[in-house]
Amino acid sequence: MHDRLPSDFLWGYATASYQIEGSPTEDGRLPSIWDTFAHTAGKIKDGSNGDFACDSWRRWDEDVALLKSSGANVYRFSLSWSRIIPKGGRNDPVNMEAVEHYRRLIAALLKHDIKPMATLYHWDLPQALHDRYGGWLNKEEIIQDFVNYARTCFKRFGDLVKDWVSHNEPWCISVLGYGVGVFAPGHKSNTEHWIVAHNLILAHAYAVKAYREEFLATQGGQIGISLNCQWEMPYDDSPQNIAAAERAFAFKLGRFADPIFKGSYPAVVQKMIGERLPNFTADEIAIVKGSSDFLGLNAYTSQFVMDGGDDEIHGKVEYTFTRPDGTQLGKQAQVPWLQSYAPGFRALLNYLWETYKTPIYVTENGFPVEGENDLPVEEAVLDADLVQYFREYTNALLQAVTEDKVPVKGYIVWSLLDNFEWADGFESRFGVTHVDFKTGTRTTKASYGFLKDRCSGLRHILQPSSR
Repeated sequence: MHDRLPSDFLWGYATASYQIEGSPTEDGRLPSIWDTFAHTAGKIKDGSNGDFACDSWRRWDEDVALLKSSGANVYRFSLSWSRIIPKGGRNDPVNMEAVEHYRRLIAALLKHDIKPMATLYHWDLPQALHDRYGGWLNKEEIIQDFVNYARTCFKRFGDLVKDWVSHNEPWCISVLGYGVGVFAPGHKSNTEHWIVAHNLILAHAYAVKAYREEFLATQGGQIGISLNCQWEMPYDDSPQNIAAAERAFAFKLGRFADPIFKGSYPAVVQKMIGERLPNFTADEIAIVKGSSDFLGLNAYTSQFVMDGGDDEIHGKVEYTFTRPDGTQLGKQAQVPWLQSYAPGFRALLNYLWETYKTPIYVTENGFPVEGENDLPVEEAVLDADLVQYFREYTNALLQAVTEDKVPVKGYIVWSLLDNFEWADGFESRFGVTHVDFKTGTRTTKASYGFLKDRCSGLRHILQPSSR
């Protein structure tokens, strides 16, 4: 694949702090909302938590060695707000032990020619801010505290980090955390998640404003946001289902991407939600519009969409993997929301470029093999279904870039390691490296070797960028 991609193309792996680090009280860290949520009985499918996870706070050098051996030239990881400013607020102290730790990690990556891509917020809000004023529900306070945290990270790491992501998947933060209540902090409401989503957009925009005004000239980096979306296909060619697929895009992706790249919420969202959808002031939308240098895409699957139902979170549509003829869309993963369908990945990349005209980084893509957690390690590492998934999806990516001329700038796989998969606990294994969650032992899988052969060497390409 690498001999047909541009010379500046990035490929590598992604992780997130709470999902891999463990060591919840080490080096000055205080609890996040996910510590609290995971330790609440009945919230995590297998009763687990992230106290140990992959033990990466102590084994980070092993992770860097895996990255180096893989041939990756980028590593997307998240910084822990609960470590860097343990109490979270703009008047709370910075924890230099955490700063020094992350600088050691970043320096090690750079030593091996691996670009660090740092995500500022991957869901682990300091519990202190949730207790103090309601966290993401309090617009006036949370924006100031998030921007202060972002500014701290730019100041402490920006000499080394040139690629930043503000938020990971604000749809999941808001809807799953404050709408249906299956993620931290576990709220159920038909109003709160719209408020949280609005505040996440504003916090992102003001953090980007701070970066561009205070740091860009000296640091020379870029900053964007990672949004999750699947390819939405009408179940059939009826006008109702074609409209339903368009509505599904608006409620999953457009409610975040449209304000950021176009300057307003989608009209269909405004009409359905009405007064419960907060408004941007003229000054705010001026800051929000254009506040992402790239579109980070977390994409895993595709779905058929039908008109119907009363679930306004999704725009009153229904989803299925079953075709009208009764066959399934693709291979079923461990998680119920994912079947493989690589043509949908190509179509989604084209749709994003045509709709938003912004360069794209695929910041997550992956597939947990069904039943893998039940296998002994010597069988689990023979993950043929994941190898096939990556074979098909990298081919689709290559077609989108070389044939369709979509400016995809990077492909980042979820994940380097099996890890704590939020409400699923440890049952879903997305990693190309098997992790024994009792000992932390890492064993590379067949998929690790496949991607090494498929994608490594990208940094040595001489072909100029296509755009």
